[in-house]
Amino acid sequence: MKKKVRPKPLLLLFFLFALLLIGFGCTWVYLESPVDKNDKEEIQVVVESGTNSTQIGELLKEKKLIKSVTLFKLRLKIDHIGSLKASTYKFNKSMTLEEIIKALETGVISNDNALKITFRDGERITDYAKVISDKLNVPYDEVIQTMNDKEYLSTLIQKYWFLTDKILDENIYYGLEGYLAPETYYFDQDATVQDVVERLLDQMEDNLAPYQDIMKDDPHSYITMASVAQLEGTNTENRSMIVGIFQNRLASGMNMGSDVTTYYALQKSMKEDLTAQEIATVNPYNTRGGNMIGKMPVGPICNPNTSSIEASVKPTESDYYFFVADKYGNIFYTKTNAEHNKKVAEIKANGDWIFD
Repeated sequence: MKKKVRPKPLLLLFFLFALLLIGFGCTWVYLESPVDKNDKEEIQVVVESGTNSTQIGELLKEKKLIKSVTLFKLRLKIDHIGSLKASTYKFNKSMTLEEIIKALETGVISNDNALKITFRDGERITDYAKVISDKLNVPYDEVIQTMNDKEYLSTLIQKYWFLTDKILDENIYYGLEGYLAPETYYFDQDATVQDVVERLLDQMEDNLAPYQDIMKDDPHSYITMASVAQLEGTNTENRSMIVGIFQNRLASGMNMGSDVTTYYALQKSMKEDLTAQEIATVNPYNTRGGNMIGKMPVGPICNPNTSSIEASVKPTESDYYFFVADKYGNIFYTKTNAEHNKKVAEIKANGDWIFD
């Protein structure tokens, strides 16, 4: 009588694992597929400012646009998507989970009439106000008035952890300077100035999230330093070095000596050179002034990108106290004033001075 051949335990285990893997893969594909690939009827989804990913997933499930909230959240985690844009979207049931998530990530509304607005890093709030005025067809003065309204700023301070009473300082030109995240956004045609401002603040909150524990005690100082580094440097590496140099100067009882703060203090274009009289101007923004020894500007001088924000919280330690850039963006670091002056003279002699 022949003995029955029993399957080996390892082979059986491998077979069961393969079945499980296949089943998991099929389920995954099914849950990512459109709810109804033939249904292209538009479904409006309004994602309010401050809505978290779980709430967005539940909203999409409620409107029968996705099959699983769990998979929706899992895809966000796998794809390292940290933020979803608040807006009014036009989705349909024929869209895949990937398409819906991509739209939420970029803020691109499935609507040909969406209003696209781009805000560039390193620009001032006055530049942003001009863009908003043009795109929303609202008078420039009205935009500035809205963004500088103390009552409105106070409500924003309550809403965003990184906005503090320091933005209400009477010496601050524009309370939201530095806090509006540069990016390309999409809005409804009837968007208001407040809608635009708060979308940019939402994005800034996402940009600052990785550094919240470091910045939470004094976010204003970090954003101010980031804004100076934005205009003084060209990338994360040299901006981190520059922040470290500024910290060395401040710790040694020197002034920061940053020309870009002088330009902002005077609200002057950086395409022009500065006079000796302008450099000596007494102003809480001007770190070249003799009254600013050991002090930072009273507030940010532009709207910085994530590179500059990272530099402000991760400065590079060095024994340098001076730096200068040529017209090509090359930055040279020196330890003494004599070395600095020599390097400046060398740059000018070579015809590489920024204003030549």
